[in-house]
Amino acid sequence: MKVSSVADAGVSLFQPDSLLPAQFFTALKQRSQACGERRLMAAILEDAIDCFQKHLWAKDNRSRTLRQEAENWFLSDDDSWPFSFSNVCQALDLEPDFLRRGLISWKERQLARRTNIVSGAGVSPMLATSRSVGAAEILRLPINTDS
Repeated sequence: MKVSSVADAGVSLFQPDSLLPAQFFTALKQRSQACGERRLMAAILEDAIDCFQKHLWAKDNRSRTLRQEAENWFLSDDDSWPFSFSNVCQALDLEPDFLRRGLISWKERQLARRTNIVSGAGVSPMLATSRSVGAAEILRLPINTDS
């Protein structure tokens, strides 16, 4: 009896924690209450993730541009300006490569899901929709150290 409970406890140690987007950003904002710049950086990161996810399937130019600018910001390694993705992550004690991998993985899953919906069910691409997922799902991804 004890063996199975010890084994179960060991498995749960390696399970990723799950957070709701509101919990994640609330925690960031609470840690940064003393510093206005950190609050601004948390808001910039939150807005960029929102634009990236919300406008993935955008049809109008403005929304597509917002998504593309957010994606370019995430993928850029330029740290020469204070509000670059790398500097924002560093100020907020976040790992930029982990977030990048999570965002790219999220996008790939959404594209695959849409492809499966459209090709598998014979649904028109105009009718196929994807579920909106917040930063919490991105942050639950396991870290892959092989890459």
